[in-house]
Amino acid sequence: MKITDKDFQSPANKMADQKACSRIEQRSVIKFLVAEGCKPVEVHRRMSTVYGATCFSQKNVYKWAKLFKEGRSSVEDEGRPGRPTEVRSPEVIESVNDLIQSDRRVTVDDIARTLSLSVGTAHKIVHDDLGYSKVSCRWVPKMLTAEHKRRRVELSQQCLSRYEKDDDEFLKKVVTCDETWVWHYEPESKRQSMEWKHVGSPVKKKFKSQRSTRKVMLTVFWDMQGPITISFLEKGSTVNSANYCELLRQVKKDIKNKRRGHQSKSVILHHDNARPHTAAQTVQTINELGWELLPHPPYSPDLAPSDFHLFVPFKAFTRGTKFVSDDEVKSVVSDWLRHQSKDFYAEGIRKLVHRWEKCVTVLGDYVEK
Repeated sequence: MKITDKDFQSPANKMADQKACSRIEQRSVIKFLVAEGCKPVEVHRRMSTVYGATCFSQKNVYKWAKLFKEGRSSVEDEGRPGRPTEVRSPEVIESVNDLIQSDRRVTVDDIARTLSLSVGTAHKIVHDDLGYSKVSCRWVPKMLTAEHKRRRVELSQQCLSRYEKDDDEFLKKVVTCDETWVWHYEPESKRQSMEWKHVGSPVKKKFKSQRSTRKVMLTVFWDMQGPITISFLEKGSTVNSANYCELLRQVKKDIKNKRRGHQSKSVILHHDNARPHTAAQTVQTINELGWELLPHPPYSPDLAPSDFHLFVPFKAFTRGTKFVSDDEVKSVVSDWLRHQSKDFYAEGIRKLVHRWEKCVTVLGDYVEK
């Protein structure tokens, strides 16, 4: 038995072929019966007996009977006038690509209008044939120079060498810190306000609102086990080297009280390059405490655990909440920080390793994830 390509047709293709055959077959029957002199009503009755539910409607039988009486001979569908529905030729695809290469911000509507295509065809060419997708630019803290990138790679490699040598023992000694403002009210984001709805549910509106002018400066020191010191800047004060040094001495006391068995002199302090952190008085205090300073490149919040791990869910938690006083802010924030699991904090420190590796891989450019 010889097997042909028709044996491998999909069910959908076979069904389409059967419908086409049935349509052409019934038109042939109508043509034959009309040639014999049967009236349209008799043609429809006889065909209904044979084809049952798949039989042409009476209106359709009458239409084709009339056409054959008037001299039509073909039972096939005639070609339709106008532009073909499928125009994704290699030439058209190349023209679309040229438009995108000349203007990366060109829209699908512009492409369709310029090349006289339907919007659907232009969309298929852009996404399916050419594989383009439209994305927004990523905001970064600073346009890094070649020297900035070189420094980021160099310091990341230093930290990776230390990790390869001491493994988790190195990460366990890391104490990281950072400051951030906590507002009395900060509106929730549009994504946070998303909710499930049915087709018939009323459309909800979100009114634009501004964050409050009142705010509190939070400074938090933490390691793989959790927060060590949570501090809020007093009103009328500014973050400077003097009060930061006092805070460092408090951190040393808190480590002795909260990290039993942890040698306070074995701390590897990690903070960014803000002026209070790099001042001569601060450097001297760190040396007096016997701490090691983990190198951190400038303009690199993507390599600071507080920025990429701690503050993101923390800010999401406080958004949309209205605090009535500074004391309420301090209480809620402190509770949130203390109630996060050890695994949460350990994950934040361990992510540093991946980010150092990624920084080296992308040659010092910013690390997204």
